[in-house]
Amino acid sequence: MHRYFLELAYKGTAYSGFQVQENANTIQSETERALEIFFKQKISLTGSSRTDAGVHALQNFFHFDTELNITNEQLYNINAILPGDIVAKAIYPVKNDAHVRFSAMAREYHYYIYTTKNPFLADRAWFYPFTVDIDILNEAAAILMQYKDFTSFSKRNTQVNTFECSITNSQWKLENDCYVYEVRSNRFLRGMVRGLVGTMLKAGRKIITIDQFKNIIEAKDCTKADFTTPAHGLFLAAVDYREDIFIKTNTIIHP
Repeated sequence: MHRYFLELAYKGTAYSGFQVQENANTIQSETERALEIFFKQKISLTGSSRTDAGVHALQNFFHFDTELNITNEQLYNINAILPGDIVAKAIYPVKNDAHVRFSAMAREYHYYIYTTKNPFLADRAWFYPFTVDIDILNEAAAILMQYKDFTSFSKRNTQVNTFECSITNSQWKLENDCYVYEVRSNRFLRGMVRGLVGTMLKAGRKIITIDQFKNIIEAKDCTKADFTTPAHGLFLAAVDYREDIFIKTNTIIHP
C-alpha cells in the first residue's frame, strides 16, 4: 500500500468548504469524485486544513492510500476531470505514517482587502471602503507575536484542547492595490484569521486604540473580537512539512 500527498489549489467561491459534508458541494467531494471516475474505485481522502465556505487556497493537501502507482499521465487526467476552479498541482509519495494534518509544522494564511471599488477583486478580496493606517495595522500585527493564548479569536463552540498558537510571522503589506495580512503559525483556531483581521482593522481605523487591542487579546473572550470579516478575502497560502516524510523518487509529479 502506498501513501500519497495530493497538493491542490482552488477558488472556494462555489463550495461549502474543504471537508466533505452531507448534501453539500465541497473541495473534498469534488476531488474524490474525480479520483473515483479516473481510477474506477473509491479513494477516501484525509484533509490538511478545514477551510470554510468561500475560502480559497493557494496550497492545501489531502492524503490517500492506494495500491496503485501514480504517474504523470494520471495527474493530467485527474485535472481534466476536476472542475475549473480546482487544480491538482502535485502528488508526492510519502512514508506510511505521514499525515497531512498532524505532520504539518506550520500554516500560512493571507487575507486581502481593497479600499477602492474594483470588479476584478470582488470575489477574492474584501471591499473595505475606509481609510486605514497601515503603520497602526503593523503595530497591532507585531503585538500578536508576543502572545500565545488566542481564546479571544476562536469562534464559540470550538472543541480544542488548547487555545495556544505560536505565531512566527504577522504583518500587513501593500500589494497590487490590496492591503494584505500575512500570518504564519504552528496552528490556527476556528475563525482565528478572520477574527484577527476584523479586530486589527478597527485599530487601523482608530476605532480602538492599540492598548484596547491588547485588552481584547488578554480578555480571552471571543465576544470582544470582530468576526464579521467575510470568507472570500481569505487564502490558505502554504502548509509546511518536514522533508523527511517524503519518499525521494522520480514519481514526484508536477503538472
